[in-house]
Amino acid sequence: PAPRPPTAVPAQLPHDLPTFTGRRAELEQVLALLTDHSHINHSGDRGDRGGRGVGDDAPPAGTVVISAIGGMAGIGKTTLAVHWAHRVADRFPDGQLYVNLRGFAPSGAVMGAGEAVRVFLDALGVPPERVPHGVDAQAALYRSLLAGRRFLVLLDNARDTEQVRPLLPGTPGCLTIVTSRNQLSGLVSAHGAHTLSLRPLDAEQARVFLERRLGAGRLTAEARAVAEIAALCGGLPLALACVAARAAAHPGFSLSAIAAELRAAHGSLDAFSRTDTSANVGAVFSWSLGAVSAEAAHLFPLLALHPGPDFSVSATATLAELPLRRARSLLAELADVHLVGEPAPGRYALHDLLRAHAAELLEEQLPDAGREAATERLYAYYLHTAHATEPLLAPYADPMPPGPLPAGVHAEPLAGHEQALAWLAAEYPVLLGVVGAAARSGRDRAACLLAWSLEPFFDRRGHWHDWATVQRIALDAALRLSDPAWEARGLRALARAESRLGLHGSARPRLDRALELFAELGDDIGRADTHRSLGWTCDQEGDLPGALHHNRLAMELFRHSGRRAAFASVLNSVGWYHALLGEHREALSHCHEALTLLQELGDRYGQAATWHTIAYAHHHLGRHPNALVGYGHALALYRELGVPYLEACTLVHIGDTQAAMGDHATAHEVRQQALTLLITLGHPDADQVRVRIAASERCG
Repeated sequence: PAPRPPTAVPAQLPHDLPTFTGRRAELEQVLALLTDHSHINHSGDRGDRGGRGVGDDAPPAGTVVISAIGGMAGIGKTTLAVHWAHRVADRFPDGQLYVNLRGFAPSGAVMGAGEAVRVFLDALGVPPERVPHGVDAQAALYRSLLAGRRFLVLLDNARDTEQVRPLLPGTPGCLTIVTSRNQLSGLVSAHGAHTLSLRPLDAEQARVFLERRLGAGRLTAEARAVAEIAALCGGLPLALACVAARAAAHPGFSLSAIAAELRAAHGSLDAFSRTDTSANVGAVFSWSLGAVSAEAAHLFPLLALHPGPDFSVSATATLAELPLRRARSLLAELADVHLVGEPAPGRYALHDLLRAHAAELLEEQLPDAGREAATERLYAYYLHTAHATEPLLAPYADPMPPGPLPAGVHAEPLAGHEQALAWLAAEYPVLLGVVGAAARSGRDRAACLLAWSLEPFFDRRGHWHDWATVQRIALDAALRLSDPAWEARGLRALARAESRLGLHGSARPRLDRALELFAELGDDIGRADTHRSLGWTCDQEGDLPGALHHNRLAMELFRHSGRRAAFASVLNSVGWYHALLGEHREALSHCHEALTLLQELGDRYGQAATWHTIAYAHHHLGRHPNALVGYGHALALYRELGVPYLEACTLVHIGDTQAAMGDHATAHEVRQQALTLLITLGHPDADQVRVRIAASERCG
């Protein structure tokens, strides 16, 4: 069936700046784009809203507006784009999508178009199993979901046209805003984009910028100092904001004294000097650092070592070997003078210019050994915390331990399943970046261990494309280690991801090779886990006897290994495949044994799956009351665990059992509940449930 319009209404725009100023002409120019296009609407609806002001009309049904905002780093591209987007957001009721493409990230962690389009598909509520393979197919689905609807799409910090092209809606009624330091001439020639190049603020604009933050009275008395500050900042809003923050914090300081301090400051930003600014903006940042405590000034350069788009207090404390409370205080101090941003509560980030300045200072102030030690602590923080999530999400797993926790590392104390999921969700973009950064820096063991620790989360959340990408990095790293044990794990991990994506042709040879390696190593646990993966692959290929065979082999290996959680889990799998093959009594025997163990171990997810298998077997044996009891237990657990897709599947089976008992009214009610859940998820199984409901209504 054709893609259904998304049910989720994303509102992803970053916060607007309450003191936005200095870009009146540019703002009027971009706002006018929407008004100009209102005259070429072929539907006859000019879109007049009345009382909205210049440029507040949405693009009509016959137009697509793409605007590219360019300019040097720190010039205010994102601030203008976000402000414009907020001004017109209510004209796009179907949603506002935002992504930072990290096109010029000093760490090299540029976001690929494939990763970005999957972020949008996730925001639009597309279930992972509905995401096709390949960037072109994913982009086509994305465009189909936006077709005929009104969306605003903000693509921030793009490197080039090729990065942006798959993310363009290309559908009437949408507005796409792109920011970049580069010209993106390909958007103009191929897509008719409107371009706007931002220049540094002139003297009057800079004065207004400072006035909004410091008040007119303070500036009037020192007009010459204001002009000098504007010149020293090169008209860059980022630099002016740093100066304004310090001046606001010290109302007793004269602006003349602040200008004199700026003249005496020094800083280079060599990486930007050729193309981005003629002003010595590094001097502004160095001067701002002079206004903070010695501890905060020492912390700032260390932040350049973080490879992700943002970072937490715990990661910061680990980098600098600080107590958590002190790290939080120092980050707040840096945020007060605009040397770090706080895009979300407890999450901090560096502008690219500030990151470059921090990297320069780090090179000057910290020897190689100190940088290496801080980086090792940071990777240990992510590795140990990710490792701690594994037994909470997958108690049957066989994780490879990362070793003792190094001194100074603030690994998160995760108390349970919900905390593990919350930490992984918050750190997800960072963790993807850390795996790649670890591999690029020669930390192959860390890259492998972190990638493998993320497997339960990838699988639980359905991030299968990211799972495969990360496991390819890990397999390459494992092969560089020339260790068969690491190679075997790497092969199996990538094969699991490929199996979820339906790439069985590549998954099976990897699993076969992993099985050979584990056998040569005498690793029975490795063999057992690989047999389970082969069982899943057989299942997906329609080979149920093969799936049962591999799971039985895994069961026997786990039985003799003493790994009770894994043994309990595979017992249910064996029971499930017996049930699918019509061997329901054998299924019940295995599942009751599994349930006892899972209850002893406290594995609620495993209990839910086992109750579901038990109920399925009872249903097919004609024991319908027993089936309803089993499904009821499974349903309650899935609701507690927050797994709506499996909740919907269970409701469908409850409906089947109620119908078999002749209670068609209840069957219809629970199937409708399942359908509502699946529609909310945007899951393609909704169509099958509709067919089942329609068939039952015809029979009724």
